[in-house]
This record gives sequence, C-alpha cells and structure tokens, in this order.
Amino acid sequence: MKSVKAVLAALRGRLPRWRTVDIVVAAVLGVAVGVVFWFWGMLWSVTEPVFLVFPPAQAVLYGVWLVPGVLGMLVVRKAGAGVLTSVAAAAVSALLGTSWGLMVLVAGLAQGLLPELVFAGARYRRWGMGISVLAGAAAGLAPVAMDLTLYYPTWPPHFMAAYGVLVVASAALIGGVGSRALTSALARAGALSPFPSARG
Repeated sequence: MKSVKAVLAALRGRLPRWRTVDIVVAAVLGVAVGVVFWFWGMLWSVTEPVFLVFPPAQAVLYGVWLVPGVLGMLVVRKAGAGVLTSVAAAAVSALLGTSWGLMVLVAGLAQGLLPELVFAGARYRRWGMGISVLAGAAAGLAPVAMDLTLYYPTWPPHFMAAYGVLVVASAALIGGVGSRALTSALARAGALSPFPSARG
C-alpha cells in the first residue's frame, strides 16, 4: 500500500498542477470548437452529394473534427488538456444537435486521448510542428476505426483504405498543422499570456 501511495505522490509531484485559468481556457476552446463542429456537421451533410461517385473522398473535410485534442494540448500544455478540450467540444456539438447523437462524446474522448498519448510520449516537452502533425494524425486513427466499424462496414476494401488514408492525412494537415498555426497566431495576438505557449 505504501509503495502505491509513494508512486502516486511521485506522479503528482512530476505532473504540473492545473490552475483555474487552465481549466477555463481548455473549456472555452472546447466550446468554441464545438460550435464550429455544429456548422461543420451541416456542411458534411450538405456536401455528401458531391462525393457520391467516390464517397471516401469526403474524408478530406474530416480534419476539423480533430482540432481540439491537439489545440488544447498546444495551448495549455498540461496532461489532460487534449481530452478536456475535445470532450468539451463534443459535448457542445451534442447539445446543439447532431445526427450522430451521443456517439460524438465517445468520439471526442478518443480523439482527445490519442493526441495526448503522442505528447505524453515526448514527456510534454515538445510543442513544434512535427509533433503537432503526428498528434493530429494519431487523432485521425480514432474516427477511422469507429466510422469503418459503425457507419461503413459494407464498403469494399479499397473504399475503406482510401477513407483511412484521407482521414489521417486531413487530421495531420488540419488538426496538426492548423492547430499549430492557430496556437502561434493566438500567441502573437497576446491571447496566451498566462501560458508557456505565449512564446509561440
């Protein structure tokens, strides 16, 4: 029992403590992106006819849904920020109304956790473009697994493969590069002054 307590105490000592501003900003980012999700869901539905010839191609739009997990980590830079931001975004999307129902909460959790693991693998010390792209790509693995299992299980293998590649590429570009660029823009605007990310 003592050894377990000692390990937990050591982990608490190594992980940076959350401040009120960390929680508030992660939640606000999640809410803001959640509103974007709501509009993006409508855009997804409206554009479906455009991709009737090759439905997997619609995955080029997917990356927007992978932004919060990466963005939350880049801005707050504390363990759990990606999950909090992503789940908050999913919750707002669900509250506003979505055709995917409460499954968006499961998706939000997975899409926040996977980029978290990438940043954790770097011991929360790297915040540049390279790791942001990797984190975005990792986030894209969640919808690939969920969507192909729940929504497109009857697709032929080449459709599934194309969808997987395009989702991950979109996630890396929009979720990774986009989040890194947005963090830099917020830093230049002075909006991140309470955070280490204020340096860009």
